[in-house]
Amino acid sequence: MKIIVNNKGADVELFEQGLENEWLRQLGEHGSRLTGPRRAIVHILARSQRALEPLELYEAVRRDAPGVGLVTVYRTLEALEELGLVQRIHESGGCRRYLRAPQGHQHVLLCTRCGQAELFDGDDLEPLFAQVAARWGYSVQDHWLQLFGLCPKCLAEAK
Repeated sequence: MKIIVNNKGADVELFEQGLENEWLRQLGEHGSRLTGPRRAIVHILARSQRALEPLELYEAVRRDAPGVGLVTVYRTLEALEELGLVQRIHESGGCRRYLRAPQGHQHVLLCTRCGQAELFDGDDLEPLFAQVAARWGYSVQDHWLQLFGLCPKCLAEAK
């Protein structure tokens, strides 16, 4: 399966390049060696429009860095997750896919067929969360929201 990277324009390209550089900086400060394979992993993850499984990421990275090992992919994903730069996608079959973490107060909309992911702002959901917290007497400290469905392309193909 081909990994599609964002190609929506120069502003997005600059954002993703900056994101990639920031991730590499943080990994270096975290004690990770910034090897060619690790840089290729970061490059693909920071630019991917899809939530990726580790094996799928491994195969994509091998095109640019043939010597990469699957262990390097898992260790890099683990380090990026520890730093809050990627997040696991929680699905009924487990948490096997990874996606760059939302920026600010965003949530995930994920196509269950092709893995296409969209991030959307979620500030308008705060009143609902406050209402639920008040009703049950909780002090909500964190949350994540992931919506699943079919993207426009997969929806059209399903018809």
